Amino acid sequence: MSATTEVQKLFMTETEELLLDMEDALLSLESDTENIELINQLFRAMHTIKGAAGIFNYNAIVDFTHPIETTIDRVRKNELKINSTLIALLLKCKDHTWALVNASVAEDELDLTSLMIQSQNILAEFNLSEPISPALPSCPQPFETQPISPERIDERYTDSGHWLISLDFKVDALRNGLDPLNFIRYLQQLGQVLEVICLSNRLPAFEVCDFESCFLSYRIVFSGDCSKEQIEAVFEFAQDDCDILILPSQKISESFQNLIDELNPSENQRLGEILLTIGAITERELTKSLNLQSGHIPECASKKLGEVLIANQLVDQPVVEQALKKQTQAREQAQTIRVDSNRLGQLINLVGELVTASAAMRVMVDKYHLLDANDQVSSVEHLVQEIRENALQLRMVQIGETFSRFRRVVRDVSNELGKQIELTIQGGESELDKIVVEKINDPLTHLVRNALDHGIELPEQRISKGKSPTGHLMLNAYHDSGHIVIEVTDDGAGLDPERIRRKAESLGVIEANQVLSHAEILRLAFEPGLSTKEKASNLSGRGVGMDVVKRNIEALRGSVELDSELGKGTKVTITLPLTLAIIDGFMVGAANENYVIPLNMVEECVELNQGEWHEQQKNYISLRGELMPFIRLTSFFNISQTNQHKRESLVVVRFGRSKAGIVVDKLFGEQQTVIKPLGKMFQHLKGLSGATILGTGDIALILDIQGLITEVSIGAKKHHHVAMIDD
Repeated sequence: MSATTEVQKLFMTETEELLLDMEDALLSLESDTENIELINQLFRAMHTIKGAAGIFNYNAIVDFTHPIETTIDRVRKNELKINSTLIALLLKCKDHTWALVNASVAEDELDLTSLMIQSQNILAEFNLSEPISPALPSCPQPFETQPISPERIDERYTDSGHWLISLDFKVDALRNGLDPLNFIRYLQQLGQVLEVICLSNRLPAFEVCDFESCFLSYRIVFSGDCSKEQIEAVFEFAQDDCDILILPSQKISESFQNLIDELNPSENQRLGEILLTIGAITERELTKSLNLQSGHIPECASKKLGEVLIANQLVDQPVVEQALKKQTQAREQAQTIRVDSNRLGQLINLVGELVTASAAMRVMVDKYHLLDANDQVSSVEHLVQEIRENALQLRMVQIGETFSRFRRVVRDVSNELGKQIELTIQGGESELDKIVVEKINDPLTHLVRNALDHGIELPEQRISKGKSPTGHLMLNAYHDSGHIVIEVTDDGAGLDPERIRRKAESLGVIEANQVLSHAEILRLAFEPGLSTKEKASNLSGRGVGMDVVKRNIEALRGSVELDSELGKGTKVTITLPLTLAIIDGFMVGAANENYVIPLNMVEECVELNQGEWHEQQKNYISLRGELMPFIRLTSFFNISQTNQHKRESLVVVRFGRSKAGIVVDKLFGEQQTVIKPLGKMFQHLKGLSGATILGTGDIALILDIQGLITEVSIGAKKHHHVAMIDD
């Protein structure tokens, strides 16, 4: 095995993207079998992967993707209909192609040999046979002294698109063991040979002719449902002993222009790559033209690639012009580059340090009353904020791509379980940090599989309950107060609170006489080892996973809530911060310590001496008639207080559906906050999610509002199982 080069990594990245596009297209075709754009998307994916694999000489990939490409091409030409069987088989091909890519790049010969055997078995499942064309027409055609042109051929064959194949065998072709007629006979397997014309212009006089030499030149009119590359492959072994030219008819040339119109090339895609993608030229023709362009032939070296291709009759001028137009449009519409995620992470870190340095500069200006520098510092602070927001936007991605990957999961799992399940995706355009997206993928996968296995019933069970036989699963995302909310909703059987309670009591999680609300009982589903499914499956039901889901989400400073009604369905709501790097904070003080609260969680601040509130019961506070739990930071963190008669303020915070009050001594106001993780020694501390460095060089701890609200609620309920408090 050899180390993977940067070019190979790029090949794998682009191949993975193409295969994901292919999967999305196949899943969409299940409900829209006539969508020609989706079919073209399949063809482009296979064709591009095959071409890229050929560059690296990954023959196992080329040999597998080529017949698949041919099959999809038949679908494009309405020779083959898309159905559920073909979609399932193409999905299998997609997965197998990715396995071939990994084995080829890793140069794992043992794995590759096994995969190549699987390739043959998969291809055999297609069971598609190409029609055999009639026998080769006889050759008593009149000899011509000049080659015929595509325009003349078009006049004689106007009913269908066809190709003119020009073969000029070299003098030593026969000595090298070539039989020109064998190539023409083999061509019949791809389509119909309409006419074969043998030219005599190269034949010398009888007296000086060497009959061991070859002077044959053919012009073949060919019609077939195949690409230019497939035709060229027929003459693969004759390329060193024959000048081969494959010219399209006017109709085929127009089809190339239509394919270009359907393309969505990247802004940096070259002309040759575009023409190669649509099949207007082959890799051999492209390589030959590039060699001519970079060679020592003055008339070619001074020309652009498009001019070289046209001059050598490899592609028609209208096709080149259309490709150049499409290339220009792509460059105007999108200016994107690939950036290594590590470099992007370094940029975010540097922006964080810039935020800290800007805060330090503001502290110095205020401390020494440098009024002349005040405007400049304000300008710098504004620019730093703009840089911060733009830098964070670079790492923001839409969650729709993650949602779309579950379409395949839903399809495969529903088929495995014998269920009919429809997936609906909403809010896919909602953006959040790429790091958050990567870390939320596993918890989301477990929740989706849980809904498919536990939640949605079999069709006959749903019918017996008066439901539609098709179950519905919805993934939804939306922004809320600086957070993103992700909902996984199904209309299945729902959760039985009585069964959850019995299981929790049997495990000793709760006491038999403990009073719990409906929401608190449902929350027990996130306890380790708690599963109400009697029989385990390979999808879920072993009593592990939901606690891990909760732990992983809370590690992202998020929360997860469960809402379910027996017989109606279940909704899991995940609330996450948009980014993990830099936040707008609200700084407060308790005794001599500074703390930062994420600004988007702060609802209001109230001075406790204004008479708008009073401590109704221990751990509860009534603010303008609204009852909520509260906590004093000095008490929670056990901070000694030197002044018992200080003025206090109440900061009202909200996380998801929960609200609580935090009593502090001082309010410092808003501040940009760079989040620094706590060391291993402090990770066990409750109520803290990180730290930040202030402009003065002091350390301020960032409060874990979700954790604090949980602690406040638990503390309040220890004193009152049921709070019935009246102002």
